[in-house]
Amino acid sequence: MSDAAQEGAVPGLRRNMVTICAMTATIMQALDTTIANVALPYMQGSLSASQDQINWVLTSYIVAAAIMTAPVGWIANRFGRKRIFIICAAGFTVASVMCGLAQDITQMVGFRLLQGVFGAALVPLSQAVMLDSYALHERAKAMSIWGMGVMMGPIMGPSLGAWLTETYSWHWVFFVNLPFGIVTVGGLLMFMDETKKNLELRFDWFGFLALAIGIGSMQLALDRGEQLGWLESNEIIAEIIVAIAGFYYFFAHSFTTPKPFIQFAIFKDKNFVGGCVFMAVMGLVLFSTMALSSPYLQNVIGYPILTAGLLLATRGCGTFVAMMLVGRVMKYVEARTLIVSGLSLMCLTLFFMTFWTNDTPVSTIIVLSIGQGFGLGLVFVPLSTVAFLTLPNHLRTDGTSMLTLMRNVASSIGISVVIAELTEGGRRYYSILVEHINPFNNALQMPNVKSMIDLNTDTGRAMADQIVQMQAQIIAFARDYQLIMFVTLAAIPMAIIIGSTKAALRKQSAGADHAAVMD
Repeated sequence: MSDAAQEGAVPGLRRNMVTICAMTATIMQALDTTIANVALPYMQGSLSASQDQINWVLTSYIVAAAIMTAPVGWIANRFGRKRIFIICAAGFTVASVMCGLAQDITQMVGFRLLQGVFGAALVPLSQAVMLDSYALHERAKAMSIWGMGVMMGPIMGPSLGAWLTETYSWHWVFFVNLPFGIVTVGGLLMFMDETKKNLELRFDWFGFLALAIGIGSMQLALDRGEQLGWLESNEIIAEIIVAIAGFYYFFAHSFTTPKPFIQFAIFKDKNFVGGCVFMAVMGLVLFSTMALSSPYLQNVIGYPILTAGLLLATRGCGTFVAMMLVGRVMKYVEARTLIVSGLSLMCLTLFFMTFWTNDTPVSTIIVLSIGQGFGLGLVFVPLSTVAFLTLPNHLRTDGTSMLTLMRNVASSIGISVVIAELTEGGRRYYSILVEHINPFNNALQMPNVKSMIDLNTDTGRAMADQIVQMQAQIIAFARDYQLIMFVTLAAIPMAIIIGSTKAALRKQSAGADHAAVMD
């Protein structure tokens, strides 16, 4: 540990206040990844925007945040972590208020771009601050605290956004960030210590621009692909070509320049590579299942938006409990054991979710949601701890920004794939099922069925069509849950990448206790 880190690792008021500030910054940014989604229909009417224009409210934020996540490590090392953290937290807060005050769609998209630019640094910087503020043997506890904001923010976002929109207006979806921002900026100014600045660092503009073009084009293609028909659209084809070219020039430049934009030394650490793999899986599972569960509860089962939000929030309860427990048991149980257990539990819940129908009882939904949240918590804390277990201190900020980038990219890919498969699957299964709706189907000739669904009447045909559409949607959702389950299952054997953590944590804990006795 550096001297600053060692000082920050001493328990006390200063460390507690820095922890609170890091948590408020994390919650503020994590909430904004999902809180605005439910308010889009209300914004569309208020801002006089078309469907395509209002989607840019989400796209602009995602693309800006994805592009600006990559250089966070360099910026913090060059100008000092405290200064950048305060600037980003203040900028994000101001941009949030400006979003709430936007009068037209142009202003809204512009302010959301600013939100994404400033918000990109909040999660990686807050994680780096938490890691520096706690000694190695306490990092499992630190990642448990920090992870609650990262994991529960997106889960609580839809229900909080729905409540604010219905109770007040869509403007409060953005104004809610103001108290969090004030607490964060004020606390950081008073209690956080500045890190050492490396004024000799030079910015690799070519590497950054190539990576920014690659990430930005890929995010645009993923976000707009479903609306435009994927490879049937010239825009999507062009964005894919630009993304491939951007990534090609980035890697070609990075492997041939002495000081690349991203320090690839972080990938020499086996534990960090394992953390990146499982963080990508976490991002994919967390956001993909959320993108599916919300429309399932509302459109298939028919729950009101607030009820659906509360049911989704039960997953956060499972995550909360798991994180509280894992932080205490990591000294006695290997991280890879906890990760495998968490992934297995997630696979089990996804398997049972493939059997959901429009008649699935609330109790089943709650049990599976809590179980899935518990599995997410079992994975998140160990991987956040193990990723930095053996990574050198000077690479920590680069590592946190890379983990955040991996999670964001994986979540975007996951959401795009499952929504595309859901839409196409609904059409495909509808065309298969509708073939069986004909006078020669004996089931439709049964007296009790024919009395309700008479294909000789307009009402009967309309009812039959509605039932077929519902069944096609249920099958499409089931196939999507099955796809996510297989991806999660495929990740389990990769736990072999992760080395032993129990011995290292216990040794560090014993060393800390010995030092305390000597003092």
